[in-house]
Amino acid sequence: MNPVCKALWFIEAHLGDETSLADIAAAGGVSRYQLLRAFGATTGRSVMRYVRARRLTEAARAIAAGAPDILSVALDAGYGSHEAFTRAFRDLFRITPENLRDRRCLDKLPLTEPIRMDQSLIVPLNPPRFETGRTLLIAGLGERYTFETNQGIPLLWQRFTPWLGNVPGQVGTVAYGVCCNSDGAGNFEYIAGVEVASFDDLPAEFRPVRIPRHRYAVFTHGNHISTIRGTWYTIMNQWFPQSGHELADAADFEQYDDRFDPHTGSGEVEIWLPLRS
Repeated sequence: MNPVCKALWFIEAHLGDETSLADIAAAGGVSRYQLLRAFGATTGRSVMRYVRARRLTEAARAIAAGAPDILSVALDAGYGSHEAFTRAFRDLFRITPENLRDRRCLDKLPLTEPIRMDQSLIVPLNPPRFETGRTLLIAGLGERYTFETNQGIPLLWQRFTPWLGNVPGQVGTVAYGVCCNSDGAGNFEYIAGVEVASFDDLPAEFRPVRIPRHRYAVFTHGNHISTIRGTWYTIMNQWFPQSGHELADAADFEQYDDRFDPHTGSGEVEIWLPLRS
């Protein structure tokens, strides 16, 4: 069983318990950072947001069934007060627990059901090569995303493409999609950029990131860019669990060189994943 499957089982088995990201990662047998990346690449969701949505979904079912004591439901869902529970409940469902109890109907609520792993996403994967990458200075347009909102990344690339070849101090023609500055809540920064000689004279809207020298496993995605999720899924759920390697808590990136056609989305893309020593 891969780490995400183990994590999903643990979440469901302990839905009424007080659990942390560290607890779930330990159940999956990986670090917190590796679980964040694997869970997001696999499910398109952030771990703890998924846990919260599952707890609130089951709470909504109990309330709609006529639970007389909302505070008890709140405590069972991991909330320490009626107020905190009501705030989270309203944020997710756009209705208060009391309103739901009165109407006794779950219709149109955005319920979160247990995730079932889709093994059809496993794709043939060539073995990676291993490289010690040099220090890179990358600059470009960036935004903070979650795994629930990262569908906005192609639009970020669309905004950045006119800058290619016109960035002050640009080095070479390779473009980079860098994932960095992540936190335990599942938020991360994605920068569409290029290598630069220095961070001097950059446009005001640009974000810089320095990627230190690191040891990487480098994978090649050879199909249309729209299918890259399958490659990520296979790396995280098949290659890493079988390889004995562990993902480091450091920036990873996709590298787009002259083998990739940005106009059609076809060609080869390299995925550089930092390895824990």
